[in-house]
Amino acid sequence: MIDLRRLLDLPILVILMGAGCAVMVLPAAYAVALGQFDVARAFFYSGCVLLVLTAMIALATASHRAGDREQGLLLTVVCSYILVPVILAVPLHQSVPELSFHAAWFEMISCFTATGATVFAVPETLADPIHFWRALIGWLGGFYTLLVVTSVLAPVGLGGVELLVGRSQVRAGPAHQRGRTAGLSQRMYHFAALLFPIYAGLTLALWVALLVAGDTALIALCHAMGTLSTSGISSVSGLVDAQSGFVGEALIVLCLGFALSRRLWPVAGMTDKTIPPLRDPELGLAFCIVGAVTVVLILRLFALGYGDAILSAVYPTLGAVWAMAFTSLSFLTTTGFQSAAWPDLGMPGLLLMGLAMFGGGVATTAGGVKLMRVYALLRHGERELERIVHPHSIGGHGPVARRLRREGAYLAWIYFMVFGLSIAAVTVALTLFGLGFENAFILGIACLSTTGQLATVVGNTPILYGDLGAGPMGILGIAMILGRLEILAVVGLLVPKGWSGQT
Repeated sequence: MIDLRRLLDLPILVILMGAGCAVMVLPAAYAVALGQFDVARAFFYSGCVLLVLTAMIALATASHRAGDREQGLLLTVVCSYILVPVILAVPLHQSVPELSFHAAWFEMISCFTATGATVFAVPETLADPIHFWRALIGWLGGFYTLLVVTSVLAPVGLGGVELLVGRSQVRAGPAHQRGRTAGLSQRMYHFAALLFPIYAGLTLALWVALLVAGDTALIALCHAMGTLSTSGISSVSGLVDAQSGFVGEALIVLCLGFALSRRLWPVAGMTDKTIPPLRDPELGLAFCIVGAVTVVLILRLFALGYGDAILSAVYPTLGAVWAMAFTSLSFLTTTGFQSAAWPDLGMPGLLLMGLAMFGGGVATTAGGVKLMRVYALLRHGERELERIVHPHSIGGHGPVARRLRREGAYLAWIYFMVFGLSIAAVTVALTLFGLGFENAFILGIACLSTTGQLATVVGNTPILYGDLGAGPMGILGIAMILGRLEILAVVGLLVPKGWSGQT
């Protein structure tokens, strides 16, 4: 019998490596069922060899006890996003011989961070087990994101919780104390036991629903995994080639709601219990943003001279409105699905990039700046306008609202500035490798917001990740890690004393 407690005492990097090797048996079994034995051998042999290597590392580190210092926790998470994709890239490189290893690593880091940027320009040319492997890693990466937020970022006052209760209170709160009394592996196991049944159950329900709606098994599974993880990974060219149509998109919308607010994850924590669920600020702000963008897109069609053609019949009108609302919501949650009913009039690039930068809710699988930070800045601006009209007025609405307008808005503005500087840095770095400014800017936003699909829909011509060299891929890989971890977490790793207020 394997002692689970002994396994949990291992460093989290070793546990993740072992889990990555173990799941390689799933695409191997799928390939055997399809009679694709070359692909099956690539995954099975890679899994066996790497599992032996991981076991040796586990024996060598069995007596190692990592501390729970903030710097150590954040360094562990950063290293996991760098090293684990190296393990995951081995079977992909072996099963697709024409794929270089650095491209395979880029593909896996894109999947593991739920970015959805792919080096495969024509997905239909890949074997089905390869698509299953990409979707599986994206799905597991989305779940790992939930674990990182709840077990690492929240206890040290990052991930958005600092907007609600303040950094100093988080450090003295029960979550922080729980982080001191339990190791990282045990803490992750605790939250995994709470979150995984919900995460897996929603994915299974959406998969079955998409099957009933008409999708094939693989397409339905990839789209279900891509929705819950917000990776947007598909085995075909997105929803355009899916058979579920409007019903499938409606089902996806229901599950995209879990990327808008942490309240829909009952055990995700970081929830202000003084606010009723129906008045959740992130859900309300998301509804307003999607509605406003949809109206702007409709006006855009009239400005282009296509308004009369769309209004000539009820079905095209409803179809166009639905396509705009669905696509806006998809990019707001950094999923990147494009509606099959989208009018063939070009994509509004600036609007989609803005939606992706806003992102979804805190403590969810969505990327971007996060809606709570946008909400904090809006409330701060609203209060400042009130003070201009009534200088002696009292803001009210309780201590949580006051803290959000003051300290929360201050922290949100810092994050916005750091995010903007990161976009500038990535853009400059890419231009040094010969990329044009526009393409470099689009790629920087796509990877920092973890919305890889922006590269193919925003510009005048699609930007193919597979055409990039090793240097740009390395820069974009780092950008995806920064976007997934939230840049302030990396700042806390580099300057731990300055961030924690120590001298």
